[in-house]
Amino acid sequence: VQLQASGGGLVQPGGSLRLSCAASGFTLDDYAIGWFRQAPGKEREGVSCTSSSAGRIYYEDSVKGRFTISRDNARNTVYLQMNSLKVEDTAVYYCAAYYSGNECHVDVPMDYDYWGQGTQVTVSS
Repeated sequence: VQLQASGGGLVQPGGSLRLSCAASGFTLDDYAIGWFRQAPGKEREGVSCTSSSAGRIYYEDSVKGRFTISRDNARNTVYLQMNSLKVEDTAVYYCAAYYSGNECHVDVPMDYDYWGQGTQVTVSS
């Protein structure tokens, strides 16, 4: 059972990146997926989440209108499209999953059963 986060990199302010979170060993159909990030010297924060059916989607205020979470259950993958990136978006981004019905939340990371290894996103000119 594994989550693999990828797609990070170095991008200039205003640029875009798409992160992917691919699952192996289990299917994401019945799982809520969250994206978290942790910048140096800061606590981990929840960025976005999607419920198993994508009927419930959440965005942290600072990324609303810039980030879009989506899921492709056929590919067993969840994406985080990040546009208009800012320097303050720089962090290691993690995806995580927990078994859930039609809800998701990011305020209790301990609820998440599986975590990916993280992918570095650096926004710098």
